[in-house]
Amino acid sequence: MALRFIAKDPHTDGKDCPTAWVDDEAGEILFQGWKAGEETLAKCRETGPIPETEAVVRIPFRMIPAIREACDVAERVRL
Repeated sequence: MALRFIAKDPHTDGKDCPTAWVDDEAGEILFQGWKAGEETLAKCRETGPIPETEAVVRIPFRMIPAIREACDVAERVRL
């Protein structure tokens, strides 16, 4: 696995915080975020079930630059 670190949430302690990576080999973007609560999960399930192999995580808006960078890296890898 060629996991490339992109960024951590700039407004947290740098330990347990939202993070973005790109997996060059698998062609995937990975995010670490806060677990969604039951109320949020219930709203998300209104559009369909969430399989046991998937999760809903919360990523703050301040991570948008990191998400954009991860997308840019992923696009360059794909070319």
